Amino acid sequence: MTTFALASRPGLSRRTVVGTAALVGVVALWSAFALSTRALETTGLTTADAALLRFAVPAVLLAPWIPRTLRALRGAGTGALALVLLAGIPHFLLFAWGAQLTSAGLTGLLVPGTVPLFVTVLLFLRRRTPVSRRRLVALAAIVVGVAASAILRGGAADLGGIAILLAAGLVWALYTLGLASVRLDLVSVIVVISLTSTLAALALSATGAMPSHLLGGTVPWSQIGTYALVQGVGTGLLSTACYVLAVKNLGSSLASSAGALSPVLTAVAAVPLLGEPITAGLAIALALIVSGVALFHLSPRR
Repeated sequence: MTTFALASRPGLSRRTVVGTAALVGVVALWSAFALSTRALETTGLTTADAALLRFAVPAVLLAPWIPRTLRALRGAGTGALALVLLAGIPHFLLFAWGAQLTSAGLTGLLVPGTVPLFVTVLLFLRRRTPVSRRRLVALAAIVVGVAASAILRGGAADLGGIAILLAAGLVWALYTLGLASVRLDLVSVIVVISLTSTLAALALSATGAMPSHLLGGTVPWSQIGTYALVQGVGTGLLSTACYVLAVKNLGSSLASSAGALSPVLTAVAAVPLLGEPITAGLAIALALIVSGVALFHLSPRR
């Protein structure tokens, strides 16, 4: 059914239809990022190769905006800009490393699921920002969910992967705080992250600090095209655009809480795609963390 046909129905405004479609895109693209990162070891691509494709594609596509972005950096604010750059190579390497040690379900769950917790703690430590009772309950559910994932999963590799994914969540929380204060528009943020991360990935590969099959020309073009599309275009550009559309048309609370559905989709899709069953520990962690994230975003702020 087309968007026009949906919008013509009584009670459904065009903004609602556009926002809902964008939100569906966000959930699907976030899940695709987690699944493709988890499946990286089966493709012939290394982590450095995936990073190159993830950041080089948007850097090339947004090349006309590079001069404008470089001029805007002069007034961006050094501290905030440093936090924003954490969303590039630092976050990607932690995310990929944690994904290789755990499951797709935990990978898609722990990073976005713990960001509200880390942001709240960081704001409280910096500004003593008060937290409402409902949000405290939501954060407690997230903490219990993380603990459940660690206790019920078991295994040294799983515990190490969980710890690394929590570090990735903390890095993304720091990026979120930097994004709130950096004096750059959305396109400039994407350009500066993509450009610096591409250069960093090239340096890591060229110096041998991280292996690269892509630079050696041993990766099939089908794999290159798939990852360039899923991670470069999908994660690098479309997911950001869809999220902005969802927030503008549905509001930040609904968009953020519904975005918590991506871990559920990731866990369900990982069953047929990667052969990873939904265990009791994962199911409990999913229920607690997703409920906590939804309650957090739907609760009133103080």
